[in-house]
Amino acid sequence: MKKFIVIIVFILVIIFIVSYNIKTVERQNNEVKKFNQEYEYFDKNTTSGIDITSLINKAISNNEKYDIPRDKEGLYILDDEYSIVIYVKMIIDDNTYRMERLSGEKLNKFTELFGSINFKCTEITYHEKNGRIASMTFEATEY
Repeated sequence: MKKFIVIIVFILVIIFIVSYNIKTVERQNNEVKKFNQEYEYFDKNTTSGIDITSLINKAISNNEKYDIPRDKEGLYILDDEYSIVIYVKMIIDDNTYRMERLSGEKLNKFTELFGSINFKCTEITYHEKNGRIASMTFEATEY
């Protein structure tokens, strides 16, 4: 009888552990899906310079939340899990700028000059480790 009870308890513990792990994976997948949707929305639409400003601020907040370090030039050192970077390609000078180059006072000037300009997302990359967005590239469609 004791052996039977031990086996039942053991089976119940295994079922609990498996259920917990499944729920944890589902929760993580839902978090990644929600995170990605906040950014992927801008992949399907023409986006204004004001939206780009918001995305840059959101990406910087994300990187700060996860303590993504910066190099000596102030650029985030991208990791393989939580970092995100926004690239902005301008057609007036055919240069691509990383978001850090547009932050602070420069971001205010960017918004002032290009807030009403349309941009199109030309590329999204994802972290292989967890499927979160790693980078997005936006290109101006007008000047």
